[in-house]
Amino acid sequence: MWPSSGWQLFGRIRKNFIADRSLPDQWGKALLPFPRFPDLAATRRRGLFIFGGIATGALAIAMAALADRAQLLFLAVRANWPHAPLLVTPIGFALVAGMTRWLAPSAKGSGIPQVIAAAQSRDDNSRKSLVSIPIALTKIAFLTLALSVGASAGREGPTVQVGAAIMYSLARYAPHRERDLLLAGSAAGIAAAFNAPLAGIIFCIEELSRSFDSKNTGLLLIAVIAAGATSLAICGDYTYFGTTHVALEAPWQWLCVPIAAIIGGLAGGIFSRIVIAFAAGLPGAIGRWIRRSPILFAAICGFSVALCGLIASGSNFGTGYDEAKIVLSGGVAPGWFGATKFVSTILTSVSGLPGGFFAPSLAVGAGIAAYLSPFLPGMHIAAFTVLCMAAYLSGVTQAPITSLIIVSEMTADHALIFPLMLAALIASAISRLICPESLYHSLASYFISEKKIC
Repeated sequence: MWPSSGWQLFGRIRKNFIADRSLPDQWGKALLPFPRFPDLAATRRRGLFIFGGIATGALAIAMAALADRAQLLFLAVRANWPHAPLLVTPIGFALVAGMTRWLAPSAKGSGIPQVIAAAQSRDDNSRKSLVSIPIALTKIAFLTLALSVGASAGREGPTVQVGAAIMYSLARYAPHRERDLLLAGSAAGIAAAFNAPLAGIIFCIEELSRSFDSKNTGLLLIAVIAAGATSLAICGDYTYFGTTHVALEAPWQWLCVPIAAIIGGLAGGIFSRIVIAFAAGLPGAIGRWIRRSPILFAAICGFSVALCGLIASGSNFGTGYDEAKIVLSGGVAPGWFGATKFVSTILTSVSGLPGGFFAPSLAVGAGIAAYLSPFLPGMHIAAFTVLCMAAYLSGVTQAPITSLIIVSEMTADHALIFPLMLAALIASAISRLICPESLYHSLASYFISEKKIC
């Protein structure tokens, strides 16, 4: 029944608007639906993810600039005093390992295990001890210092921890599920570090969460887009390793796919097994000595890295980006580059320094390609290098989808997408035969036990 007066009409509209914010069905044809007021809580959450993504992108660019400056400083020292790493690197390793151990133990290593542990935690204090702004700033400072003394480390894993810390710290302004904030910050970190937004999303799903929650896809995309747009606005549109346009043109070239996959998977599995063994604590007298003298052990690791540098003409120091790009473009890297990079990355990882595995793993993959390409005449070096990089990275992380997408986005070469899929899947399967558990999740379990996370 229609209302008999204007006041009755207003009262009925008000009553129904409060109930469901729309007019009754019998009035629908006569009057337009009442407009919904914006959900302020949802708007604040979207703003949080946008701001967090922008901040993560800006810090990722700052970390890249600091890493480049640190490596240039170390290169200048080596240019003037070729044997300086024999003194600078062990002292630097001891100094950074000691400061990390005493000031910010959660800043050591890659940073991805810390995010996984924080995502599994139900205690706010435990999360803050793993992902917080002080930890993030310490991570950036100590990683820069480590690269300035010749550590073989990457900045991409630390960017994940920094992104998660930024997003988690903003939760006070727009409360949201902590796990979603950590995952979004991590995805934004990968997207900004590699300029690979799709890789950030896939890594978040495949490795960090190991599940897909469609309810929060929009917020995750907002953070990734904001981080990627920030990187694009500051650095412009670029691909990490430049653009390659190669493909497996002849049928016999597909035989190179299992070769790259098997060797990359074996090497990646061995790397993960060694790093996990040191994290768990070596048995016997050696393990007890390392636990009693961690700073001296870090100095020995640094001295060993310096010796590797003398063998490989310094190509093992830093992230390995320049050397990998040389191999990818068909240039000649030092003969011991791949082997010394492999050993140096292990030594840096077990010494307790901050630093990631992504960039060094790509460099080791390029080194493997440099070793094998002379035995594969007629195979384009760029195509084989891309396959080896994806295979070794998949062997280390046991995240094949992320590995193939990262390499594909970094080279903008979509003609190799199917060979990359095959190589990454085979390498991951072979790696699991050597190291049954994922490297990042194994390392996360030790942070969980240290923090008594439940």
